Amino acid sequence: MKGILPKPTLLELDEYDINQRIIEILTTTCSHAVLFSIVNAAKDAIEISDELQISLSSTYKALTNLEKLSLVEIQRFEMTDAGKKIKLYRSRIKKANISISENKSEVTLYPNN
Repeated sequence: MKGILPKPTLLELDEYDINQRIIEILTTTCSHAVLFSIVNAAKDAIEISDELQISLSSTYKALTNLEKLSLVEIQRFEMTDAGKKIKLYRSRIKKANISISENKSEVTLYPNN
C-alpha cells in the first residue's frame, strides 16, 4: 500500500519519541520563547514571566518540560532576603535546526557555550 510507513524498531521508536518531544517543545510558542529568553543570561521564573508577559504557571510548566528534555539547566541558586531559594535557569542550547523529510525527522541542537 502506498503511503504506509514501515513499523519502527524499538530503538528507532525511542529516538523518534525523543526527537518528536523536542520538536513539539521547540515549536510551542511559550516554550520556545522561554528557552530563547535564557540563552545569554540565567534568569529565575519570575524574571522570565515578567519579560515575556506570560503567566508564572505557564513559565514554570515550560521550564519543567524543557528541563526534562535537558534543554535547560539550573545554573545556580540564589537566596532571597526572606531566605527562599530561587533557581536560575539557563538554556543549554543556542540554536536548533529541525528537518523533516519523508518518514524521518531530525533535530540538530547547538550547545550554548
